[in-house]
Amino acid sequence: MKIVLLGANGQVGHELARTLLPLGTVHALRHADADLTELTTLAQRVKDVRPDLIVNAAAYTAVDRAESDEATAHRVNALAVGVLADAARSAGALLVHYSTDYVFDGSGSRPWQETDPTGPQSAYGRTKLAGEAAIAASGCRALVFRTSWVHGGHGGNFIRTMLKLAAEREALSVVADQIGAPTSAELIADVTMLAIAACRQDRLDTGLYHLSAAGETSWHGLAVHAIERARRLGHPVRIDQGAIRAIATADYPTPARRPANSRLDTDMLASALGLALPEWTVHADRTVDQLIGH
Repeated sequence: MKIVLLGANGQVGHELARTLLPLGTVHALRHADADLTELTTLAQRVKDVRPDLIVNAAAYTAVDRAESDEATAHRVNALAVGVLADAARSAGALLVHYSTDYVFDGSGSRPWQETDPTGPQSAYGRTKLAGEAAIAASGCRALVFRTSWVHGGHGGNFIRTMLKLAAEREALSVVADQIGAPTSAELIADVTMLAIAACRQDRLDTGLYHLSAAGETSWHGLAVHAIERARRLGHPVRIDQGAIRAIATADYPTPARRPANSRLDTDMLASALGLALPEWTVHADRTVDQLIGH
């Protein structure tokens, strides 16, 4: 099987380059190989491979910058996704794509189900939802996974930032009223591979699924967990225990509005694949270990 992987240099793409190998020949394309803003070139690059599977791990993820540059975010997160969906349909290939909890309005406290009404509150969320719509409109065979709070040992992410700040500062203030499930790129890539295999064997229907770790926490809870694990493992941490202050979203204004409720109901995917998705702490610990070289 010939596989095109886009965004191979990102957090999820880096892990997918590993997990997809048993499925066939992986053509791993980084940003320099396939710029998603160059739509005609993108279509040709994919067509040249004549793939059986297209996995799109590339995206415009600068959430705050998207508020002032929504046109570029839309080009990458929606128009380019439409190009990939059309290419998949023409080639008879399966498309795998990743979306986000930001497609919801963040209200309530119940985990969001795949069938719940969407209502993005940011430019990033709007463009990612438009990408989902482009796939649906194309008529291609696709697996779309909405995920949340992605982290890993490769690339920039919240855990990496917290460990860096903990080594530099004596105190931190972190938002505590946004709730979700930190989900590792490693887990996303592993489950993606299982889902593709199940789909090829007609054990999983194509469509939209939620994919995140089990359990929930706040950004503050994640920061405390990561920093304290690093401290226990002997990593240099300047910040004192108890010096990570919990604050409200209103106390940390950003250009883009973040969802207060990022919980995702993963029952549909877990049931279909027979999985018990691990608690968020399992892979958060693995990410800390990788980042500090433990």
